[in-house]
Amino acid sequence: MHALTQFSQQFANAVWGTPLVILLLGGGLFFLIVSRAAPYRYLGHAVAVLIGRYDTPHAAGDISHRQALAAALSNTMGLGNIAGVALAIVAGGPGAVFWMWVSAIFGIATKFFTCSLGVMYRGKDSMGTLQGGPMYVIREALPKPFYPLAVLFALSGLIGTLPMFQANQLTALIQSAAVSGDTPSWSPLITGLLLACVVGSVIFGGLPRVANVAVALLPTMVVVYLLMTLWVVLSHASAVPGVLASIISEAITPSAIGGGFLGVMLIGISRGAFSNEAGVGTEVMAHGAAKTDEPIREGILATLGPIFDTLIVCTCTALVILLAGNWAEPGDLSGITLTANAFRSEMGGVGVALLGFVALILSTTTMFTGWYYGAKCFGFLVGAEWQSYYRWFFLLAVIFGATVSIDVVFNLISASYGLMAIPTMVSSLLLAPRVVRASRAYFSALN
Repeated sequence: MHALTQFSQQFANAVWGTPLVILLLGGGLFFLIVSRAAPYRYLGHAVAVLIGRYDTPHAAGDISHRQALAAALSNTMGLGNIAGVALAIVAGGPGAVFWMWVSAIFGIATKFFTCSLGVMYRGKDSMGTLQGGPMYVIREALPKPFYPLAVLFALSGLIGTLPMFQANQLTALIQSAAVSGDTPSWSPLITGLLLACVVGSVIFGGLPRVANVAVALLPTMVVVYLLMTLWVVLSHASAVPGVLASIISEAITPSAIGGGFLGVMLIGISRGAFSNEAGVGTEVMAHGAAKTDEPIREGILATLGPIFDTLIVCTCTALVILLAGNWAEPGDLSGITLTANAFRSEMGGVGVALLGFVALILSTTTMFTGWYYGAKCFGFLVGAEWQSYYRWFFLLAVIFGATVSIDVVFNLISASYGLMAIPTMVSSLLLAPRVVRASRAYFSALN
């Protein structure tokens, strides 16, 4: 197991090196400039699309604008917002949070371009069903020599969208609560089997059921988590300015914990991408299923994702961990157990119970959408007629993830996300002029 952990760490580090960070940050900056900051100037329009003012029920697609954003958020607002932030702080210190913010700010522009293209270049699968996603964008819009990039995305997506991280961290939270006496102890295998039953009950209903569940559960989760964070912040109100200052100072002149300036930046950007998935391409598959004939409309809606996901929810987690002050203590606390320990120290058993509620919603909704993404990648590679068999493999991955090491799982998923970002960003950069032309026409008509 030690050798596997070491290999997975080396693999993740190799993928998330300086070239990929330059591709994501540089690409986001490029999108911001060539769009003349349109994704930021039209955030009000994005909210109008979200509340249904521009719904077109009879347009091509499977789900509404709101359901598309909910489905995308149900995957991005997963345990990466709770466990991933904790892992980033342990590895890179408070400064990693700053670079997560940077990834989100640039990610707003990136999502506008990638998700606009996801609708602009939808393609049909082997059964004639209209589909969206980076692999279809590459196949439909770029010359044939670029087709291997589509295959790379689909292969990486099969691994990156597996539910092992969510199952692992939810199991870890239950075990942590059991150790503290908050819940009865039981085997991780039992947790995995129960999770598989819950996930199976939803994914066998297809994408519409996944989207409906996400729309119903996510708002409640966000409200509960914001209230929990507000309790902790108000309890340490005088310390908040110092924590925010440390996030900025540790990003510019970090201590040795993160391996210097570049090390902290790499950690923050990779964890930020893992959280909001801007440039990774998974969200393109959800927004590509929206009922709309206006690609720019769906692209502008997608810009809300990094705001809700990283700038709000991830910041909540970071504040709680840093205000609790136990992140730098020696020990084995990592991932969701560190976050749970912070809430326990501030709110007692109630905090752990509420975190368990939030984690259950986050992990299960992420797994629901992860199945949809993985099935689309599987169908692209072997044919859509075989997609139904992928459900069983996905449920086995839930059980497997509940019983293995967090380090192996996180490194494998993180590396796969990095590999997915390569074809997504390359194709989006090449096709950016088409999005710019379409967006100028759309916003001109809107104004």
